[in-house]
Amino acid sequence: MKVLHIITGLGIGGAEQQLRLLLRHLPVRSEVVTLTNPGAVADGIVADGVPVVHLGMAGNRDLGALPRLTGIVRRGRYDLVHTHLYRACVYGRIAARLAGVRAVLATEHSLGDSQIEGRPLSAGTRALYRATERLGTSTVAVSPSVARRLETWGVAASRVHVVPNGIERARFDHDENARRMTRKVLGLPEDAFVVGGVGRLVPGKRFDRLVRAVASVPRARLLLVGEGPERERLRALAGECGAAGRVLLAGACEDPPSVTSGGPGLPSLLAAMDAFVSTSPDESFGLAVVEALAAGLPVLYVACPAIDDLPPDAAPGARRIGTSVPELVSALCAVRDARPARLPQPEAARRYDIAHSARQLMSLYEQAVHGIPSPREVRHP
Repeated sequence: MKVLHIITGLGIGGAEQQLRLLLRHLPVRSEVVTLTNPGAVADGIVADGVPVVHLGMAGNRDLGALPRLTGIVRRGRYDLVHTHLYRACVYGRIAARLAGVRAVLATEHSLGDSQIEGRPLSAGTRALYRATERLGTSTVAVSPSVARRLETWGVAASRVHVVPNGIERARFDHDENARRMTRKVLGLPEDAFVVGGVGRLVPGKRFDRLVRAVASVPRARLLLVGEGPERERLRALAGECGAAGRVLLAGACEDPPSVTSGGPGLPSLLAAMDAFVSTSPDESFGLAVVEALAAGLPVLYVACPAIDDLPPDAAPGARRIGTSVPELVSALCAVRDARPARLPQPEAARRYDIAHSARQLMSLYEQAVHGIPSPREVRHP
């Protein structure tokens, strides 16, 4: 089977890195088109042996990109087109239909309650999404929560399948040597209480609350992994709170790392932490939380469908908290005082193994291309 993946961009981000992981586990011939920004993840995909084409799309309204994309799809003689992220889903479904490809799947990675890919939802966004969704074969939701949101939008339940995001969980097993070496490289004291966060540095992630909270926990350090437009504002905020020397902005982290990427990888960065916090109030899955749990960390989170959609005992190390800074301060102090030993990988980490997700997705591919019936996922636990 020959599959073309179309994605909006390939800079470092959750959906982008998830595509790279899937490509490493899908037993098909794959090629990738990125509409914009062929960044570090594109380099990693190419290093893994999968071709990547940059379409050079100028913006959301660059309609001249559509015939170029249609030509790529037509010349490639693909059995299936799989689209990722909003812009790629809109243009990719249309291009696939114009090129005569009958099997078209789209993965909805980033649909929250009030935003999509970090942007506020609008009536126009919903209308365009619904209109182009009908051009595809089916839509893949990364969590039951996203499936329910799609149905609320008017997407037929029969067209929605849940295939959760996944991790290569063996890579996240805690390593004490990695902990010591990473702390040494980053200049973090061996006995420091290190709080971690991972994600794009954008307003919606509410890392400002995490900075304020860590600043209020005596002797705590913050290791924030990610890049984005909020970087300098967060640095300034740390200074205003008197915690400039205790907040480390480590930059973006390509995961899995490619040969050319420098610095510690994500498993090593997680190994250097003592607790993990996700302050984002609106998530479609919450992959960083799953990775932290796989690394044996106690986790505090505001919103995480990946955990909330599972039975309570699937992630005993995770605790849901509110959005206020005082509540976060109190929770962090409790973790600091308890100083729990590294936790074993919970059922949630095993549930979200990328190999399992790839098998589920492959079943949908076979169904779309060959009409082979596929067992439907249980979507509303």
